[in-house]
Amino acid sequence: MPIKKEIKISSEKSLMGKKSRAKGQRFEAKVRQDLESLGWVVAKWTNTVDYDKEEKIGKIVPAKRKYNPFLKALSVGTGFPDFICFKRKEEGFDIIGLEVKGNGYLDQIEKGMCIWLLENRIFSRILIARNSKEGRGTGIEYIDFDVKYNKR
Repeated sequence: MPIKKEIKISSEKSLMGKKSRAKGQRFEAKVRQDLESLGWVVAKWTNTVDYDKEEKIGKIVPAKRKYNPFLKALSVGTGFPDFICFKRKEEGFDIIGLEVKGNGYLDQIEKGMCIWLLENRIFSRILIARNSKEGRGTGIEYIDFDVKYNKR
């Protein structure tokens, strides 16, 4: 009998994971659409930072693609941050990185990568998009990394 219970629990977790990933993809699409309506040109960032936490050194490398054996497909969107956004200014371009997080919190490695990206002037700013409650629905709140974490 314990075997059936383990199978049931794992299938529930699998279903929960599928729903969470789908919800995350919908939120990313909503954020992208919102920024494009604000005049930004938004593109998927396909690179990531090979970051050494102890020595605080990093290097931009292409993000590895993830293979899903069930769908027999490669997923491209594994870079950090999620998006690169451009906006024309009078003296040039404003180039920012955008990480989409439902709860708005970055882990320790992601914080280190953000600090490295800003210190090496890869991006002028990094924004974190998170869900926010607006009445009965949800909205998007953009948080500046420097303001929230004050790490530089």
